[in-house]
Amino acid sequence: MGIEKRILSASVLAFLTLLTSVAIARHQGGGNAGGGAGNGGTGGTPECLDHGSVLNIDNNTVLHWETSTANQFTARAHIAGMVDQIFPDHSGHRHFSVQIGSGPQDRIEVIYNLSFGALPGPNVGDQAEACGDYITSNAPSGGYPASPDGALLHWVHKSTSAHDGGFVTINGALYGQGNGTGN
Repeated sequence: MGIEKRILSASVLAFLTLLTSVAIARHQGGGNAGGGAGNGGTGGTPECLDHGSVLNIDNNTVLHWETSTANQFTARAHIAGMVDQIFPDHSGHRHFSVQIGSGPQDRIEVIYNLSFGALPGPNVGDQAEACGDYITSNAPSGGYPASPDGALLHWVHKSTSAHDGGFVTINGALYGQGNGTGN
């Protein structure tokens, strides 16, 4: 067999191995519409639930809600992307922005309640995945200012009530599963 055929055979084998790995990861819960870090259930990340139904990562739907729904629209959401901005902590909550699309405005603010455990960092450039309650927040409401990103995700921690729990992962490390009392 000539050198070109051996290189081609090795390339084809590497490509098929990659495709097989992707297929296995998707079957085990690693595939998603948003291109993020997985949909839970593997590697210690819990499933993201909405009234008992599993939510896969879906950045595109969240971006659609952000531009097409009225202020204070709410839904459950599961997102993944890169941390691109850190906001000041406020009232025991850590605030940071996650880039979930290719455009400069394709971001969502994540609000993490520190009473559910420490959240080291995050730092700009970290990979983040979050499951929680989505809110369109493009105008002040109920004494709260609008989100700098026009939308936010909160309740990204385990639940202490009948409410569906959530979580945050930063670079694959799970947070929000400690004992807390807030949201």
